[in-house]
Amino acid sequence: MKTYCNPLDLPYRYQHMNEQGRRYAFREGADPTLVYFKGTYYLFVSMSAGFFYSDDLVSWAFHADPDLMIYDYAPDVRQVGDYLYFCASSRSKDCPILRSADPLHEKFEQVAAPFPFWDPDLFLDDDGRLYFYWGCTNTEPIWGVELDRETLQPMGEKRPLIAGDPEHLGYERPGENGVVDKESSVVYRSLAPLFNAETDKIEMPAAMLAQSGMTNEALTKIFLAVGQPYVEGAFMTKHDGRYYLQYAAPGTQYNTYADGVYVGQSPLGPFTRQASNPFSAVTGGFITGAGHGSTVADRHGNFWHAATMRISVNHDFERRVGLFPAGFDADGVLYCNQNFADYPHRIPEGRFDPASWQPEWMLLSYAKPAFASSTAAGSSPALAVDENIRSWWSAADAAPGQWLAVDLGKPCDVRAVQVNLADQDVAVEFPPEAYGDDRRTRHIELEPQISRYTLEISIDGEAWQTLETVARECSNGYYEYETGVTARYVRVVGDALPYGQPLRIAGLRVFGNGGGAKPAPAKAAAERVGDLDAVVRWQPLSEMGAQGVNIRYGTAPDKLYLSHFVYGASEATLTTLIAGQGYYVAVDSFNENGITPGAVFVL
Repeated sequence: MKTYCNPLDLPYRYQHMNEQGRRYAFREGADPTLVYFKGTYYLFVSMSAGFFYSDDLVSWAFHADPDLMIYDYAPDVRQVGDYLYFCASSRSKDCPILRSADPLHEKFEQVAAPFPFWDPDLFLDDDGRLYFYWGCTNTEPIWGVELDRETLQPMGEKRPLIAGDPEHLGYERPGENGVVDKESSVVYRSLAPLFNAETDKIEMPAAMLAQSGMTNEALTKIFLAVGQPYVEGAFMTKHDGRYYLQYAAPGTQYNTYADGVYVGQSPLGPFTRQASNPFSAVTGGFITGAGHGSTVADRHGNFWHAATMRISVNHDFERRVGLFPAGFDADGVLYCNQNFADYPHRIPEGRFDPASWQPEWMLLSYAKPAFASSTAAGSSPALAVDENIRSWWSAADAAPGQWLAVDLGKPCDVRAVQVNLADQDVAVEFPPEAYGDDRRTRHIELEPQISRYTLEISIDGEAWQTLETVARECSNGYYEYETGVTARYVRVVGDALPYGQPLRIAGLRVFGNGGGAKPAPAKAAAERVGDLDAVVRWQPLSEMGAQGVNIRYGTAPDKLYLSHFVYGASEATLTTLIAGQGYYVAVDSFNENGITPGAVFVL
């Protein structure tokens, strides 16, 4: 296999929650730190009970390590000398920093525990000096400090580096599509029953306070700040003598979850916000969100950005990992190419231009007729081909042999298939001692939960050929057929699914070559509707022969680094704009046969 497709095909582990008398479960992988260390790529993500490793950024293997602070969010991993250093988040204790010279064969050993922090990032400069960044609240900034290379203790006072500014930065506004909605916040919903309107304070019982490791005053500050962006997930990348301090906002559960960047001439600033921001954002398409990431170079010198993508249906923290080509242009602007962000990407075997990347294979399955062996009440086979990972088809029961099929309309040249399974109403009884976090409310499933199904194709819908027999821990299975297979029908047949669930599919996505004409160019116009938003309109898709459009926009005609992907509509609102900043826009039309670039115009 030479390609991958977001969300990455990783064995995401189940979390089982027991909160306020409710039991539920979901799969999670988030806050990725990607590092190239001694010839191997390592990927550390939250709540994994281990880490992933790869030789090529395409195929990932899992290395179990349940002792590696698995209940501490946002693992950070950096090379310092001959060691890989590891740390993660905790507000209730001095956070350990560990290291290993060979993570696959040697345990990580603690070398320091300097102070409590959340969302850490360790950075070694070229001169051997060591720096540390952290922060994850909607009340405080991203902090930075120099560390002693030997003791890993802070040298001097911490410095505030990046603070939220949602009044001027559209991409920092908390809420779906930038619409602030306090009720959508898990923090607000959790704390609201404890808020006394007469005293304007949170009044949490002492036993709960002890478990949380916080005070009523601190919780009150957090509660009253709901509606402000979470500023979090710092990551430093140095390039051509400049320091690119990246951060995430406004909240992991929103489609606008993104990474911004400030640039400085020294590791502790001062920093200036890059004009092209956010540099990583996926606000439309099959799966959205591209925040709290890491930007690193591969063995060839190409840059990649690994980031968090959201589902956030069963829980706000139901998330996945995405990988995107990234780079620095001639003016030193950090960018990601997130056009067609959830289509198959080819990993080059040498240097390449990330700005010019386009998909080789298009989506053949969007809105095509889908049918199934049975369907649960309130579900529909159409939900498996509507390009929305947050909705799904469900079989009526968990009996083996239930299936879902899509009719591509004609025999097609199929090059890849992605099978995205969904979870729903998972509530497994665990003994109290099984819950592993400090509050004893969260348990990470350490045993692989195997999904068993077959992937089949047919020309006539009668005779079926098996392409894949799957029996592994996978929720977002991706299967490549580089030389192509010919099929009109593609079918998934379920066997045994985790925890006895029925077969549920959030996306049966078929990619390949449509063999027809590309769409006509979009005739587009746009207008600013306030400081932070713009409405873009184009002619009906039927007039173009298009499935949708990809809106590219940016600060100059040759810097259209931002994008917004749209299916089945004739207008969209861009919500990530910066007040007072001008933009250029192009609207590209696409269908299953290819992409037709649109003309660039001034917004």
